[in-house]
Amino acid sequence: MIVFCMTLIVLLAAAVALFLAAGWRQREYHADERDRLNTAFYQQRLRELQRDETEGVVANRAEMERDLQQMLLTDVTDGQHVPGRQSSRWVLLPGVVLLLVSTGVYLQTGGYAQLAGWIAVQRDYPALRARVMDPDAQPLTMEELARLQLGLRTALQQTPGSADEWAMLGRLGMVLNNATAAGQAFERALQRAPDSLELQQDYAEVLTRSGDPQDNRQASVLLHALLKRDSANLRTLSLLAFNASGQQNYTEALDAWRAMLALLPAGDPRITLIQRSIEQAKTAAGQQAVALSLTVKLSPPAEKMLPPDGVLYISVSDGVSPVPVAVKRLPLSHFPLSLTLDDSNAMMPDRLLSAQHQVQVRVRIARDGSANPQAGDWFGLSAITSWEGHQPLTVEINQQQP
Repeated sequence: MIVFCMTLIVLLAAAVALFLAAGWRQREYHADERDRLNTAFYQQRLRELQRDETEGVVANRAEMERDLQQMLLTDVTDGQHVPGRQSSRWVLLPGVVLLLVSTGVYLQTGGYAQLAGWIAVQRDYPALRARVMDPDAQPLTMEELARLQLGLRTALQQTPGSADEWAMLGRLGMVLNNATAAGQAFERALQRAPDSLELQQDYAEVLTRSGDPQDNRQASVLLHALLKRDSANLRTLSLLAFNASGQQNYTEALDAWRAMLALLPAGDPRITLIQRSIEQAKTAAGQQAVALSLTVKLSPPAEKMLPPDGVLYISVSDGVSPVPVAVKRLPLSHFPLSLTLDDSNAMMPDRLLSAQHQVQVRVRIARDGSANPQAGDWFGLSAITSWEGHQPLTVEINQQQP
């Protein structure tokens, strides 16, 4: 950076100096020099006239010689210096200002800031790499990870790099959500270690996350090959299930998840997540017939105070978390009211009604249509009930919001 700045300053100073020198210089012509030129021209013209007369081209040589003599006498001076024409030196000022302004514009828009940032990244790269390798060091922020990625990519452009280094660049690309860079890096890593199971899984994950269907299909082929190599590999099965689900191949996804459940030990926290994924896939595939049949009744006091423009809110929870599993909104109608709720009413895709083993139903009449409970709203709340996915429930609206 110092060399660049010094070079820029030297070139700028040289350009200003040359510009000023070119405009400031004043040429002078001495009379003797001009006289010699005029005399040489006169002698040359005399020789030409003599040749033209010999060839019969001119007939009045004497008259033409007198004209030449008269011209020579007119052009010859008395030896004084004749100054050249000179403009005001202040005319040069706008040119100098324009040169300086152009330099400033370049510094702002010509990539100087990017160059300075890149040089700073190269300076910090060794320390950032040491931190990411140290399990006891403070984790890098996303900005620092981006700087580490740039530094590592620059280093790999200067040296061939090992499979581990290219794999690190690929994983940084995945963390920074740059699938293209990650895929290219893992391809380079696999060129150096083509039999690495971990690298092949990393590459398959990048292809699975890609939005390009061709990449997803390529990942599927790779994962099936890895599954033949090791049919009990949990990561391969997980990637295959995710890839198949993304391509709406729910049968293959369900097979992969069930294979994972058979391999996991009891009490493993991943079991719950896999079971939810299975329920989601079954619902998406139309294989889920679980639905909650609900009957809503009104108590006599609530029926007397029924608002004409009220809205009925029904929420189903697991009885533990206050966040509902399923929600339904209906305009008021006749009571008792019968309806069903299923996974299409789920609040979040990872918490499905069909995956619950116990439920609690809350029904509220909102007088002003608000989703938030208001003082005076009538509601009913069921007990926490063990649920197997088929038994009906009844809720009576018999309480008033304080």
